Amino acid sequence: MNDHRAEQLRTVGLRVTAPRLATLDWLAEHPHATAEQVAAGVRARLGSVSTQAIYDVLHACTQTGLLRRIEPAGSPARFETRTQDGHHHVVCRGCGRTEDVDRVVGAAPCLEPAASTGFVIDEAEVVFWGFCPACRSGPAAG
Repeated sequence: MNDHRAEQLRTVGLRVTAPRLATLDWLAEHPHATAEQVAAGVRARLGSVSTQAIYDVLHACTQTGLLRRIEPAGSPARFETRTQDGHHHVVCRGCGRTEDVDRVVGAAPCLEPAASTGFVIDEAEVVFWGFCPACRSGPAAG
């Protein structure tokens, strides 16, 4: 997998480093992770890596399109490697679990505002909110 990840980094003009490779690999296995979760996962693979180094990797990879940053209201930013298909997300109000939801099919009026007030719209982010199966059936459910 590292050969593929190394090629991805080179393609967008980033140097290939162990923290970048480990971050991309870890996020491919753990989508929707917070920066703190990524840092813990990368440290488990590489040993000592500074928190600032992880933030730098996340920023560089987001800026070059290798990662997508999502920011559900009231939650810390989360990162994922699925970047090319404009998919949506569903977030659990109980535990914060976040899952991918394929793009809405058919008429989607919410994706084109009635009035853009002069803005040129280049992206719409849709987040569905609800309760995951575990939170619906847990002791606090009801």
